[in-house]
Amino acid sequence: MRDVAFHRLVKFSQILKNNQGLTPRVLSLRLKDLQNDGLIERVLGPKDQRVVNYRLTKKGNDTIPILTGFIQYGVQYHSNRVFEDGEPRELADLYPRDQPEMLGRLLSYARGAKSTPTSERPR
Repeated sequence: MRDVAFHRLVKFSQILKNNQGLTPRVLSLRLKDLQNDGLIERVLGPKDQRVVNYRLTKKGNDTIPILTGFIQYGVQYHSNRVFEDGEPRELADLYPRDQPEMLGRLLSYARGAKSTPTSERPR
């Protein structure tokens, strides 16, 4: 889902290349499930109908803020697994131009939200 969401039109081979250890059979099954759930669609190449790309549907686009939340969590709290230097990063540092699309309807909340230390948050 991540590859289709952030690479727009993406080929099966590109998704496979970006996900080491994922077998073609498993990827094929996952893509079929995502299609059946209405999250992605197959798009045939305009010049060569044998070329198949995948893209998000409207329903799939609505998952971008959710995926973005997972990315933000990972780069902030699991930076040692994500980055060679192990330093946490902010989403704005990684995708400065894409924030409005990535956050969707959450953008106004994210811009207005003040970071509250955990100890000060209501329980």
